[in-house]
Parts: sequence; C-alpha cells; structure tokens
Amino acid sequence: MSIVSQCVLLLTDDTDVRNAAQQSLAHANLDLQVLSDMTSALDQLHSGWTGVIIADHGIADFNISDFLTAIEKIDPELPVILVDGKSDLGETTRPDPTQHDAAFDVIGPICAPTQFNKITQRALRHRRLVLENRMLRGALAHYTNTAPAIIGTSPAMEKLRASLTKAAASHAHVLIHGESGSGKEVIARNLHVMSRRPGPFVVVDCGGMPEHLIDAELFGDRPFETAGTNPHPIGKLDLVDTGTLFLDEIESLPLALQVKLLRVLQERSRGRARPDPGQPHQADLRIIAATKIDLRKAATQGAFREDLYYRLNVIELSIPPLRERPDDIPLLFDHFTRDAAKRLGRTVDALSLAEITQIKAHDWPGNIRALRNAAERRVLGEDRLIAPMMAATDQGEPSSLSLPQQVEGFEKKLIIEALGKHGGNVTATVTALGVPRKTFYDKLTKYGIIPAEFRRQRKA
Repeated sequence: MSIVSQCVLLLTDDTDVRNAAQQSLAHANLDLQVLSDMTSALDQLHSGWTGVIIADHGIADFNISDFLTAIEKIDPELPVILVDGKSDLGETTRPDPTQHDAAFDVIGPICAPTQFNKITQRALRHRRLVLENRMLRGALAHYTNTAPAIIGTSPAMEKLRASLTKAAASHAHVLIHGESGSGKEVIARNLHVMSRRPGPFVVVDCGGMPEHLIDAELFGDRPFETAGTNPHPIGKLDLVDTGTLFLDEIESLPLALQVKLLRVLQERSRGRARPDPGQPHQADLRIIAATKIDLRKAATQGAFREDLYYRLNVIELSIPPLRERPDDIPLLFDHFTRDAAKRLGRTVDALSLAEITQIKAHDWPGNIRALRNAAERRVLGEDRLIAPMMAATDQGEPSSLSLPQQVEGFEKKLIIEALGKHGGNVTATVTALGVPRKTFYDKLTKYGIIPAEFRRQRKA
C-alpha cells in the first residue's frame, strides 16, 4: 500500500526563493505548485492532501503562527518546511515556530540544493507514512467486520484470499505450506468456514506427541487401555465426519501412521463410532495438512511417503512470510495491540511513525507469532518493541560498527532523549544540548528525527 502522487506547494513572493526551490527539486520528479498568498495556499489543502508545504517566512503580511494554526485545523500532520528568507538561521532571533505540530523543519536562505532536496524528500516520506497508517487503520476496520482472522492488504495476501475462495468451492484435501508462526491454522480454520462444512473443525498436532499417542488421537487405537473398558475407542478421524481434520506439522507424522492415514484416504471409510461398528461408514472427510518444509523434497528423499503427499496435495496454498509483505505488518501489529489491550484491560497509544518504520524494517523470523508477542509486550509497557531480536551491541557483545558509526549512534541517542525530555520543544532542546540551531537542524535531517513526533507523544 502506498501513496503514489505527491507534490510540493511553495508559498513565496520572492523570485530568488522560487528559482532556488525549482532548481533544487528539478530532478526529483515532483509536482511543484507556487502560490504567493496564504489564503490561496490554505484553499488548496485538505486532510487527505498528499504533499508538503514550503513556506517563505519573508512573504508579505505573513504570520507564521497564524499560518501553522490554520494548517493544524486542516490536518496537524501536514508537514510545513519554513524558509527564513531574511537572514541565516544562526543569526536570526524570533519565536520558535516548531511549537506547532505542523512545523516540520526550518531552513535558512543559505542552503545547498542537495540539502534542500533532502529535507523535502524526508518531509514527503513523513507524509506518506502518515497517510499509509490512516489507510491501514481503515483497512483494519474493514477486515474486523468481514474476515478478522486473515488481515493484510498486500498483493500476496490478496492472492491467498483468491486461492482460498477457489479452494472453498471444493471439498478436496489441501496442503498448506508456510514458515513457522505464519498462521497456517488460521488459514485452515477460515477455509473450513468458507467451505460451509457442517461438521467440526478438529486439530491434531503431529509434531507435539509421541507415536502411540498420535495413533490413539487419530485412529482411536489405545494399546495401553485396560482390556474390555472400551472395545471400540473413538479417534479424531471418527469425529470429523462432514467436517475438517487439520493435521499440523504433517511432516512429523511417523511413517507407520502415514500408511494408516493413506489407507483411510483411499477407502474413505471408518467403522468406529457407528451404531454397528462392523458396518464401515463412507466418510465425508476433508483433510487440511500443514507443513513448514518442502514436503515434496522430503517425499523424494524417503522422509515422507510420496503416495500420501500426492493424496494430500490436491490443492496447495502457500502463506507468504512477513518479510515479504512489510506493508501488512503495521495493520497486523495494530490488530494484535488492540486485542491484547482489550484482553488485559489496558489502554495504549497509537503506533508512532518511528515505531511503524521500525517494525516494517524488521524481518520477523518468527512471523505472526513473534509479531503478536511484540504487540503484547508493547501493551504491557516494555521499553523495547523488538526485545528478543536485539542487536548484538545491545546484548553486551563486541560491536562491529566503526568508531564514527558508534559516535553517530551515541549522538542520535542524545538528541532523541533530549527531545523526549523537552516534549519536542526545539528551543529548549538546543539550549540543553548547547549547539547552534542550524547545527541542530542539520543533525535532525541527518538522522531522520522529527520533533513533531515528540510533541504528539507529549500531548497524548
């Protein structure tokens, strides 16, 4: 999911500022619109506007505070880059405009084109993330009302939904492939419901029990029962008539039991759990099997019966891992956060843009299971969003970073801590750190730090 058409609105009556902006953005393939008065600019804007505003502080009859207040009424997350066209930032003294949420950055008249373009692109990325997050929340509301178990708007998930719809029209056996924690049981349950099978959905974890217990679970064979207590013990295969049997980790099913299962599938009959056990019943049986390995390769290597593989793999579904659909991650995380907050009786703030960027960048080797755990940690108030996957340097191991990289990391950490302490107040932060304002803004651009985020956190 992405916002595709972004633009820049330049508010200035200064020819030099206009020419400089046009020159800086000439190679960025951006739609640049130039206006010379505040009223015309405000008329162009709305809460879904996809671009950023660059406003010249030196424009005639221009009041920064009034303009930013008006922007915030339209959308407090519309980024505004202020250009001080009268003097260099290091020498100017005026009220700090960044007390407004809309103020994104301030640049002076002496600003290299590359730096100007970099600041503009950072503001555009900020805006894109804001709008994408809103779209994700809207999508979450939709899926909560229709298919709460299958959340995602990525092309891979839309393809999976289409495959589920086709599979639901059949009652053939299905093989689901997906990495550990990818949600194979969720897909199986949805397929059972979509297929409108009247019988139950029964789960057997083939990897969680020793062979004799799986045998008893599936087939009702209980060799250690006292003789005569139950001459016809019932297994899950007896109970699932007209329903769906979900065999998780099918690759762990012992070979001897694979033979027994294959016979059931071939004969499609079970004699137990009937009024007359001697009369086999033609079972209406559907099996959905799940595996995290290449089952076909296992079959060719003799680790899994090839004939059973082909019996099960009538329809094959593949679940993409989270790292292949990063745009779904915030949507899923938000869903799990709301679920955990409701279950634990807590309230939690919405994800910040910094958190969204962090979780989308992580590869989530544990997939949905790991993402759900991270959401619950956040609801519980733990500091680290991705605690179990900390970097080696966070765990006390020797760092592989160079000295300049470590210095930059420490500098970035100090700036973030200072902004957090002062609630995003740039003037107070600059004073506390003892650095020139222009240097401070250069650092913000370098590290991609957005003061407005800290002001929003403070207000929350």
